[in-house]
Amino acid sequence: MANFNYIDVGLKDYKECWDYQEDLLKDVSDDKRAIKKPSGKNHFLLVEHPHVYTLGKSGDENNLLAHGDFLKKIEATFYKINRGGDITYHGPGQLVGYPIIDLEYYKIGVREYIEKMEDAVIDTIAEYGLTGGRKEGATGVWLNADHKVRARKICAIGVRVSRFVTMHGFALNVNTDMRYFNYINPCGFSSSDVTSIQQELEKEIPMDEVKKLVKEKFNTIF
Repeated sequence: MANFNYIDVGLKDYKECWDYQEDLLKDVSDDKRAIKKPSGKNHFLLVEHPHVYTLGKSGDENNLLAHGDFLKKIEATFYKINRGGDITYHGPGQLVGYPIIDLEYYKIGVREYIEKMEDAVIDTIAEYGLTGGRKEGATGVWLNADHKVRARKICAIGVRVSRFVTMHGFALNVNTDMRYFNYINPCGFSSSDVTSIQQELEKEIPMDEVKKLVKEKFNTIF
């Protein structure tokens, strides 16, 4: 059974939340060393960020199409960070989940962890009548995943694992301002390949409702 300490931090600056993740990762890692076995001290941050673009370790900065003064104009910031994956956008109306958990506690590896995260998001959007899936050669959750033209990414995933303890996680587009994807090639794909629950259903979705569903689905999947 899942043993997550869910922490809803609301709207929080990206760098502050990154530092918070690092503190929680240290907390889990220190606990693991102290008890000399996998740690059950597993945290799960739920957050929305002000407009920000983040680039993973293996990413190509050329996929960021906005720079300098224009970033300031659209009130966005940019960070190179220590997760996997390419560039992505976070902003208000997007639900970001950061599980800081010990994979050894759940007896799973990194690939299975990512797949479980994808499954939980797929089950979440299914509650809104949306059929999510995986796209070959890419992480995250897609609609019409197998279609060469109509595939649309609704959730990005990028993680870092240190001694089997995770950080970073998923970004689910709920009521996201999709215009901000025009200024990047998200995860190496074009901006037209990205969507949100609101865009698909043509109505705004209560964020608290989505958070509740995410917790339920993650508890079930794990």
